[in-house]
Amino acid sequence: MGYHDVGSIIEKVIEAHGGASRWQDLEAVEAIISVRGFLFKAKRRPILNGVRVRASTREPQFTFFDYPRLGQKSEFIGNEEVRITGADNRVVTSRLQPRAAIRRLRRQLYWDALDFTYFGGYATWNYLVTPFLFLRDDFHFEKLEPLSSDSEYPLRMQVSFPPDLPTHCKKQIFYFDRNCLLRRLDYTAEVVSRWAHAAHICENYQDFDGFKIPTTRRVLPLLIGNKPLSGPVIVAIDIHEFQLHSSAGN
Repeated sequence: MGYHDVGSIIEKVIEAHGGASRWQDLEAVEAIISVRGFLFKAKRRPILNGVRVRASTREPQFTFFDYPRLGQKSEFIGNEEVRITGADNRVVTSRLQPRAAIRRLRRQLYWDALDFTYFGGYATWNYLVTPFLFLRDDFHFEKLEPLSSDSEYPLRMQVSFPPDLPTHCKKQIFYFDRNCLLRRLDYTAEVVSRWAHAAHICENYQDFDGFKIPTTRRVLPLLIGNKPLSGPVIVAIDIHEFQLHSSAGN
C-alpha cells in the first residue's frame, strides 16, 4: 500500500472515509437505521425498524428518537447517564453510571429500555463516528500482519482506546481493504459478557456528501482464532439514510 508508519496509515484511512477537515466542521450526524439480531432475543428487547438516531461528532452522546415509544427520546450521555424523555422534554426515567448497572445479575437475563439505551447508544455512536475518532491524540495504534499474504484486508491494526471513552473493550482490531476502507473490527462486548467475542463486518459502502459509510453491518460470533462463525447474527444493522450537520447549522 506504500504506507509503513502508523501516522501515515491513519491519515490515509481518515481521508478514504471523507477527510479530517470536513469532519471537524460537523457537530453531529443523523441516520435512519434498522437493527435486529440474536442479542435482541437474548435480552428480550424489541428490534428497531427505521428509527432516527443522532450522534455527536464532538463527544460521546447519542439519541434514539421515538424510542422506546412514539414521541419519546432515549439519550446516552457518556458513561455518566442514560435517560428517556417525553414529548414535553421532561425526564420519564434515567439512570446514573449505566455501565456499572448493566453488569448486575438481572441484566444477564433481560435488559430494560435504559440498559439498551446505554449499550445501543455507545455502540452505535462508536460505529457512526469511526474512523474519525482516531483524530483524538489519546489513541494508540499497533500495525499487525495481515491474516494471510493474499488477504482481502491487507491492513490490520490493533487500536487501544482511551480509558474515558465508552466502547466495547479497550483493545480492538481493525481491518482495512486496499482502498483503506474499514471492512471488519474484532472486539469483546464486555457489557454483554467477557466471552462475547465478535467480528463486526462492514459492507455496502455508499457515498453521502463525500463521506463513505458502510450501510450494512453484521456482527458474528468469533470463538476461536480469526475466522468468525456464519451465525447466528448477533446484531444486524442497516443504514437507510445518513445526514451531516455542520456547526454552522447546515
